[in-house]
Amino acid sequence: MTQVSKTIKTQIAQFQDEQKGDVAAIFGLTACLLMASAGAAVDIGRAVHARSQTQSALDAAVLAGARHLQVNGVTSSAVADATEMATLYYKENITQRISGVEDPGPEFTTTDNNTKFVGKASANIETYLLKALAGWGIGSESLPVTADSEAALTVGENAGVNLEISMMLDTSGSMTGQKMTDLKKAAADLVNIVVWEDQSEYTSRLAIAPFSADMRLPPSWNAAARGAPAATKTLSNGSTVSRTDCVVERHGTEKFSDATPGSGQYVTTRYTSNGACGQPVVNEAIALTDDKELLTSRIQNLTISSSTAGQIGTAWAWYMLSPHWASVFPAESAPVAYGSGTNTQKIAILMTDGEYNTQYKLDGTNGTSPNGGSSQQATSLCAAMKSEGITVYTVGFDLGGNSTAISTLQSCATSGSHFYNAEDGNDLKAAFRDIALKLSSLYLSK
Repeated sequence: MTQVSKTIKTQIAQFQDEQKGDVAAIFGLTACLLMASAGAAVDIGRAVHARSQTQSALDAAVLAGARHLQVNGVTSSAVADATEMATLYYKENITQRISGVEDPGPEFTTTDNNTKFVGKASANIETYLLKALAGWGIGSESLPVTADSEAALTVGENAGVNLEISMMLDTSGSMTGQKMTDLKKAAADLVNIVVWEDQSEYTSRLAIAPFSADMRLPPSWNAAARGAPAATKTLSNGSTVSRTDCVVERHGTEKFSDATPGSGQYVTTRYTSNGACGQPVVNEAIALTDDKELLTSRIQNLTISSSTAGQIGTAWAWYMLSPHWASVFPAESAPVAYGSGTNTQKIAILMTDGEYNTQYKLDGTNGTSPNGGSSQQATSLCAAMKSEGITVYTVGFDLGGNSTAISTLQSCATSGSHFYNAEDGNDLKAAFRDIALKLSSLYLSK
């Protein structure tokens, strides 16, 4: 081996053993990795922050949209309005969002039979370091910023308040056939939504007032509601009429009030030539109860009878919510006091398929009433009921062009949005469901 070769070999060996630059090289490499990691952490942190802001904006948007549907009803136009409102809420709530987000806008839909309003946002945020590393195949020019939100209306669960609901249902002769079938489905659907299973914290009770030409009360209510009417009466024309098991409108100074029944303030007993009233036993009224089985069973057994005395159904829809009538009903069905501070909402739902056309004289027989016509009486009762803070929903079914019936229901309703004009069975069920959902609570379910 030549001297030159030995020298080269010695130098290589010395270089291999040299360790003076190791720390610097390792530090440099580590520093680069740490800086890259820190940069990536910044990018990811910005994406997480942007997602949180996007989620908050979307939550506010779906709650706004769902609330609009809850108040205004679930129609195609209302859904469009709710979507527009939700979009505006979303845009307003992302104005302070971190910069660098590319957002095409949210999407909103309704699901689960219109009981949920759903929103989805799919955006991207521009990266800094990860963008620079993208060319090396280890980075990305942007990171996804997605959010999902869902606002649900509770169905069959408590709404965060106590509910007392009375439901006036028309069983007059014009409701025969498919119309009665449609009514039973719609009313039962409402019961299933507003009467919830767990009554431990908040209660929901519902009363049913079927009406036609008169109202049939449970026998245990009769003495308190109508006193002790005579078994027969001789009319001015010399004919004799007999007491029935049904009642009609109240006369006298308290005719349009919910004053406690008593002497001079009882509801009037109906009298007919044969002692038979319009309402059969299966159409007997039910006071406030949370017995869903009883309510749905009674609804399914409703049957057709006679003419349309809407003022009587209206009055009893009120009485069964009135604390002044508590002594008439079983203790468990007693309405709470007005404004009692028990977080209770009182709601009356008045449903009919036609014009009110029957009223009664002081003697309890059909004829000209000192109270006025049936529609006039109903309107006066509704005004007094609303003055006590009761919310009134009205539902017309297959009214056609009956302007008198429509006007009466519109006058009775708390507002224009509380009146429904259902043209067919599908509309009727939609109306009852819409009312039920308005009485439900709203919460973020996702």
